[in-house]
Parts: sequence; C-alpha cells; structure tokens
Amino acid sequence: MEMKRRKTHPHVLAQHGQVGLCFYHSEDSTLHYMIDTPDNHELHLLARVIQEVSPNLIITSAKQERCMTLFLQQLGSNPDYKPEVVTYPYADFGLEVSKQRLFAAYLPFLPPSISERDKMSYLSSCISFESPLMLRTVGALLKCLDRRRVGVELEDSSVRVPILQFNAYTLKGVVCIDRDTYSVLQIFKSEIHPSVYKLHSGEKEGLSLYGILNRCRCKFGSRLLRQWFLRPTQDTAVLHRRQEVIRFFTSPQNSDVQSTLQSSLRNIRNIPSLLHRMSLSHTKVTDWQGLYKTVYSAVCIRDTVRHLPQSIELFHEISEGFSDDLHHISSVISRVVDFETSVAENRFTIKPNVDPAIDEKKRRMMGLSDFLTDVARRELEHLDACIPSCCVIYIPLIGFLLSVPRLPSMVEREDFEIEGLEFMFLSEDRLHYRSQRTKELDNLLGDLHCDIRDMETAVMTQLQNTILERSSSLYRVLDLAAELDCLMAMSSASQEYGYASPKFTSHRMITVKQGRHPLLELCSPVFVANSFQSSESQGRVKIITGPNSSGKSIYLKQVGLIVFMALIGSDVPAKEAEIGLVDGIFTRMQSRESVSVGLSTFMIDLNQMAQAINSSTGNSLVLIDEFGKGTNTVDGLSLLASSISHWLRKAPMDVPHVLLATNFHSLLQLGLLPSSVLLSLLTLETAVDGDELVFLYQLKEGICHSSYAANIATLAGLPVTLVQRGVEMCLSSGV
Repeated sequence: MEMKRRKTHPHVLAQHGQVGLCFYHSEDSTLHYMIDTPDNHELHLLARVIQEVSPNLIITSAKQERCMTLFLQQLGSNPDYKPEVVTYPYADFGLEVSKQRLFAAYLPFLPPSISERDKMSYLSSCISFESPLMLRTVGALLKCLDRRRVGVELEDSSVRVPILQFNAYTLKGVVCIDRDTYSVLQIFKSEIHPSVYKLHSGEKEGLSLYGILNRCRCKFGSRLLRQWFLRPTQDTAVLHRRQEVIRFFTSPQNSDVQSTLQSSLRNIRNIPSLLHRMSLSHTKVTDWQGLYKTVYSAVCIRDTVRHLPQSIELFHEISEGFSDDLHHISSVISRVVDFETSVAENRFTIKPNVDPAIDEKKRRMMGLSDFLTDVARRELEHLDACIPSCCVIYIPLIGFLLSVPRLPSMVEREDFEIEGLEFMFLSEDRLHYRSQRTKELDNLLGDLHCDIRDMETAVMTQLQNTILERSSSLYRVLDLAAELDCLMAMSSASQEYGYASPKFTSHRMITVKQGRHPLLELCSPVFVANSFQSSESQGRVKIITGPNSSGKSIYLKQVGLIVFMALIGSDVPAKEAEIGLVDGIFTRMQSRESVSVGLSTFMIDLNQMAQAINSSTGNSLVLIDEFGKGTNTVDGLSLLASSISHWLRKAPMDVPHVLLATNFHSLLQLGLLPSSVLLSLLTLETAVDGDELVFLYQLKEGICHSSYAANIATLAGLPVTLVQRGVEMCLSSGV
C-alpha cells in the first residue's frame, strides 16, 4: 500500500527546550502553526509532528542547537523516509522581520484597503504573537513560499502565493491549552524570590497547581512534571500507566516503600551534563562523587522495586531497565576512585592495589621526606659557613632543588652566585639552586609527581570510556527515575489533600461529584463542594448567574482544574469524577493588557472568545467569565447572546462543554437565547438576613434576578450614605 504525502513545507526552530514550527499546505493554501511547545533533548515531540505531517521538505535555521543537528542527521539516515532538509540563514528567522513579512503576506480574504491596525487586530485573533519561535518560522516560511512560488509556479510573476486561512496545529492525543488558560487557572505562577541573595537567580513558584503537586525529590523529576503539565494528554494508555502507580503509593501500607525510594531519588544527579563533561575529559572530583551516588542510588531503587508488583508497568520497566551495567559502574568506581584523597587534593586519585606501578611510585614519594632531609644535611656540610640552613624540595615539572635562606649581604643578582651551584630563582626570600646531587636525584627518581598524575589520568580515561560505553543505561535511569519521582509526588499530594482517582470514558461527558478547587481549599477554612454534570446531548451549555463574590469564577476554574488534573494522570479534588477525553480547554476569563501587541483589553477579550469559538470541538471545555463587560451594555449583551446562540444552534455532537458566568441577567429575562435541551441555567445560593447578604456558595438550578450590588458594596466597605444614594439614583432612573 503506497501512501501519498501531502505537499507540505514545515519550518522548524528548537531553542532552550522549546520547539516552534509552522507548515503550508499548497492544496488548500492553509498555513498551519504550532505554538512554542516544550520538548526533550531528543526532540520526541518534533519527531511525532514529522511522523503525522510527513513533509517532503523541512527548512530550519543554519544556526541551530546541537539537539536539532543530531535530530536531522538521524532523520537523514532513515532509509524509508528522507525529506529534503534545507537551511536558511539565521537572519531569515529574525522576529521583527518575520512580523513584517506576516503583515505583508497576501491574504485574499482581507479587503485591500484594510489599515495596518485593523490587520494587526485580525491577525492577532488568528495566530499567537506570544510564541516567538513559531513567529520566526512563519517569517522564514513566507520568504520560502515567495522564493519558490509554491502553488503558483505556472502563474504570472505578479501572482503572489495566497494564504486563505490559519490553523492551529495540535498533535493527536495532545490537549490544546493556551497561555491565557494556564494563567487564569493558576496552573503555574512565578514570583520573584523573597530572599535578597536570590534576586538575580530567577523566580520561584508561587501558589499554583504545579507548586502544590511538585514534591519531586530530584531536579529531573520536577522538570518532567512541568512537561506533563505543559502537555496534558488524551492517551488513555499513558493516563492509566500513571494512575496505577499513584494508586499503589496512595495506599497507606506502601508509605515505607515510598519513603525509601524518595530518599534514593534525592541522590540522582544531572547525568546528561556529567556525561558531556566526561566525553570532553573535563570531569571534576564532584562529578565522580555525583555519578557514584547516582548509580549507587539507582541500584538501590532497582532492588527495592523488584520486590513490588511487577504487573505495574513502570515497576517492571525499572526492574528490567536498571540493568547490571549500573552495578558494574558502581563497583568499578568504588574500587578505583579514592574519594577522600581526591577531595583533599582536588584532583582524581586512585586507591591502592589498582595499578602496581602507581603504588610503587607513591611509596617512593612517601619515603622522600626523610631521604631529602638526609640529602640536605650533606649538602649543608659543603656550603659556606655563613649559610645557616638548607633544604631539598621537589617542584613538579622542575624537579629537585636546593633551597637556602637569602642573607642580608645578598642584594644584587651577582651576590646570589654560589660556587658549585646553579642559581634557578628567588622566591619569598629563599634562593633556589640546582646542585650535582639534585641533578642525580632527578635522574634517579625522575618527575615522580607528574608521572603519578599522568598514570592516574590514564586510569581515569579508561574508567571514563568504560562508563561512556554504558551511557545508554544511565539515560534510561534518568527517564524512569524522573517518572517515578513525578508519580510519587502526585500520590503524596493525593494522600494529603484527599483526592480521588478519576475514571475515563470514550463518551463526550464530564461528571464531577462534590468537586473542590485545589488551591482555594488550602486557603479557606471552609470550602463548599459542588458537582458538575455535562452529558452528550443535554446541559452542555451552562449559564451561571449570581451576585458578585458568590463564587461563580471559582466554580468555573474549579471545573477547569479538575479536568486538567485528570488529563495529566493526577488524582482530582472530588468525591468521584468521570472524564471524557477532552481535546482542549479554552478560556475567556481574565482581561489582560498587551503593550507588545498593541490591542485594547476588549479586543484581547474578543480574540480569546474568537479562539474558543473557532478552535473548540465537541470534545472541548470552554470557560467564559463576564464576557461583554468591556464595552457598552447593549453591545456586550448582544455579542454574548449571539456567541451562546452559535453553540446552541449546532448539532449536539459539535457543541463543546460550555460553562459561562455572567451578570447580564437580561440575557435570560429578555429571552435572547433559543430554547434548547443543551442549555442549563444555574445559580449560586445566597440568603438575605435583614440588610446583610449571606453567601452559601451552593450551586443549584435556577436564575439570579438581582446582582445585589448595594449589599456587595456595603460588604466592600463603601460608606453607607454613598451606597444609599446609589440605590436612590438607580430607582429614580428606572433601571
């Protein structure tokens, strides 16, 4: 069976652990882009993209990181699939020039008279300007299209290559989540470090989902967990693999095993950097210590895991993957390296009985002290009586020298001359000479110190080669240890916070019983749990009304966080949860400014809403909070009503899970929405005790008919007279 590849022209950049790319389909004149996404040093994510897209041409920068060079070499060695690889000058991938090319691109669907500002506004709704690597590839791609005249080769030279649409590309099985969603759900939150000594060392993680789940013991575990957060998945095999390990460690009877494994994980060091230095023979004493601790701890982890149920996939892989090479490396390092002496001398030294020749030279070095004292005594007998003392010293690379104190009469260089001695140098008021006896010592003993160093360096090189030959075993240790570390970290959080293991279903539904907000419940002494139910054909669009501060936004974020946690394999803060395979989480929740893009707050809100409407599918989750409030009431209400109606008029299988909070009560009171079984109306309970408004935070079916703005204003501390005057003005205006 022969498969015909679509004619695509991907442009790729990989920098600092991120991959940005785009590609063009000449058949339908579509430019596809993938936002900057984390990838590992072997570029597994990029490999998956190339496997899915099957391009016939790959274009990248001539200036690239080593991982990209190795990746392209491996791609070129594949006999079954060899796309053409072309490198463009690094200048073609400049960020500013790429933006200019994008603004100047031929977009037939836009009117020719459109202003630069309006074009910028439109493009910002189609493509993310917060992914610099991807934007740089777009600029290079546009130059390539014009240069090669892709799709218009036979047309007149005045005909430009058209771009009819922009499509965000997402790998199959990967959940689409943009930067705004990560921000509003507080999945990550960076803060400046409070310590004055660490102001220049970067940021620390604040109160965030990543912050409370990251209990990893080694740096690579934390790094892998962050990658899982940045790439939630729909792959049930991956999710079940993670769940079975978490389920094992959340059992109280396995707490001792978990503590033992976590103690060993603390000693796992930066293996890639260490092996890189070793390949360059730049290994330090601390590297040998770190490698020995890593390998010894890996053997301990393997021996512990071999006593655990091998039906759990990760445990079986560790038992088999942590090979006997580790024990061999550990035993060789332990037998050869003298860590105590190495630390004292700050250089690689070996233990006795490793090399007989080195042992012999070291014995001769150790006996030199008494021998040299005797030589010095005999030399003194032949010196002038005015010289009170002397000693024989050994200096590496120079050899043995006679050292005498500088006398007051020795002022000029001519005064340093002593009969029968060859003057070498003056240092710290001592004169150093070479005598007949010291020359004989050089011939007899040679450069012992350098010989020992050279011989020990040769032993170190042999040891390095032995380890580098088994480097694949060490990389395997790193991957599996990091995964084990992540899963034990999440199981610790699950135990402490009382999370439950979610179930996954192939149906387009989300069910959460007694769900909680994972961050707010840690800050609030009392938290009211609420459920969520969205089936395949009913209640997929939920509109929540209620007073300000009644908990609408918290509920939206709670649902989003629970779904997100399930899609990284974590347990979730709920009594029970059943999650359909969500392919994306889209939000319009928090207004933000963007000086770099030059758009108003409301325009950015519209862009977020456009992204949710254009990119969501029947398997997506859409969270919308107070959309439309950035403009006048009538326009905002109209846009909100038309957006909801857009979803309600779709076939049920194409309607995403929509959760929308609003204070536009007239949206429902004026009947602006079509009647549909897909629509569900909810509110959060409150009670009025005299003039005081009491929040009960309990979700129920129904509509809120008042925003209780006056009560909220009083609670916020506004003067009572001011609030009363506001109520009077409201009543007099008939609002």
